Amino acid sequence: MDAVVERLTEVEEAAEDVLTTKQQIVDLDSKRNKNREALNALKTEMADSEKVKVCFGNMFIKFPKSKTREMIEKDQEQLEKEINDLHKELKAKVNHLNEMQGNPELRGYNLSPLSTGEIKAMNSIFKI
Repeated sequence: MDAVVERLTEVEEAAEDVLTTKQQIVDLDSKRNKNREALNALKTEMADSEKVKVCFGNMFIKFPKSKTREMIEKDQEQLEKEINDLHKELKAKVNHLNEMQGNPELRGYNLSPLSTGEIKAMNSIFKI
């Protein structure tokens, strides 16, 4: 009986891990969208010579617009990397959870998009 309870606990922990990773992705994606909005506002609403107020923790600091844009773009790159890494982790965690539950591995779940080079090659083959 203890083995059954232990097994159920392991499955529950694996499921919790999957949910936690999904929530991390949602949180990072939300931050990425806010950064995207900020970059768009910087492009359209202000002159390049102006300084902008940037929130760091609980205080606002004036920064040159170009530096602010650079900081946000670097943050975007970091967020993209973290989100991609979490997606890769999530695939492995979901497969592990399915394995623990005795379900077959998800088919088509490990697909990845074509790279730019692969798309160009396909276009040249099909003359698109």
